[in-house]
Amino acid sequence: MQTKKSFNYWQWRVIICSMIGYSMFYFVRKNFSFAMPLLNKEFGISNAEFGAILTAGGIIYGVSKLINGIIADRTNARWHLVLGLSVCVAVNFIFGWSASLSAMFTGSASGPDFIGGLVTIMATLYIINQIFQGCGFAPCNHLMVSWVPPHELATKMSIWNVSHSVGAFIAAVICGYLTSWQMCFWVPATISLFGILFIIVSLRDTPKSVGLPELPRIEGELEEAGDKKEFRKFILHKVFLNPVIWILAITDLFVYVVRFAILDWGPSMLKGMGLSSALSGWTVAIFEVAGCAGMLCAGFISDKLFNSRSQRVCAVEMGLVALCLVALYFVQDMQQPVFFLILLALAGFFLYGPQALLGVIASNEVSKKAASSAVGLIGFMSYISTLITGYPLGKFADTYGWHSIFIIMAVVSVIGGLCVAILWNLKKKA
Repeated sequence: MQTKKSFNYWQWRVIICSMIGYSMFYFVRKNFSFAMPLLNKEFGISNAEFGAILTAGGIIYGVSKLINGIIADRTNARWHLVLGLSVCVAVNFIFGWSASLSAMFTGSASGPDFIGGLVTIMATLYIINQIFQGCGFAPCNHLMVSWVPPHELATKMSIWNVSHSVGAFIAAVICGYLTSWQMCFWVPATISLFGILFIIVSLRDTPKSVGLPELPRIEGELEEAGDKKEFRKFILHKVFLNPVIWILAITDLFVYVVRFAILDWGPSMLKGMGLSSALSGWTVAIFEVAGCAGMLCAGFISDKLFNSRSQRVCAVEMGLVALCLVALYFVQDMQQPVFFLILLALAGFFLYGPQALLGVIASNEVSKKAASSAVGLIGFMSYISTLITGYPLGKFADTYGWHSIFIIMAVVSVIGGLCVAILWNLKKKA
């Protein structure tokens, strides 16, 4: 009884503390989207140029998630998180001095050379930031599968996934009120400094690290990961040669196309459609809040009503996302944006269910010994989405405006729903 009580305490402590820690990564990642319209206004940097930066950074982040996923299965999660967040905070402070650095390197405070230097410096910093942002989700996923048994994973992982939306929500609200692009970097970075200290003090790794028994192994799980050759063979078989993982990865690609179209371009899109900076920030923030509610409901419904068959919940919700996006296309009048906001919130509610549950399906499929590697592969595929949502979407917006993008995203949602529906009758491994 005492061991069970202690395990429950540490389980919830790890869930809550890792949620807070991971939300800090969003403070120093999604702030760039709010700096973009301010940089555009001050320096005339185009949406296409920003899109190219987002695409390059997104691909790098995807590769980083894949590499860090494999690393996370064999490292201490607490220090993995601390390393990543520390570098991201440092880079964001440097971001605020990008204009001064460009002036120093080019010898000019204006003109094409200065702008070119500014874009190059920001692109370099953004890529470095994205490399170390990959140290965020993978160790947190390792923590979750180490502390939460499979039959509870959908519910508790959905609770944990609220951290995405909490971080993005607070960043959106704060940055929406900042009138300087430099402050969009410095303020979130200052807050995240405290996040580093919080992770060090509060978080621990596996149950074994606090003197508690590990969770029971499931069928097919590697008993020990000490032999590198055996571990590589296990990862290859369970993850990289597993068709289920590839189907989930392709589905997540389509989920993230829709998600990034709204998160990365939301502030610019909404301002271009007539909303103020503050209202744009609140609108994107409400999209995230609705996503929180959607993740919690999706996890509960999956475990309690669908007997932990999360793929069925994902397929249904992607269809509902498509309906919301089609409806958004027909909202042309932004003088009264309430109806638009409601529809966007509903889209977030349904979209964030699959965003949370696809990793749960993968983790249960491959066992806790390979879970971070599996979500790393899925994360890599999800950030291939920036090949669509980065430069191409920015160029499309420069040429045709923002509104038609909703129809494109609706089609993407339907394709994603059909992909995950292939796994409708997938047997539970746990």
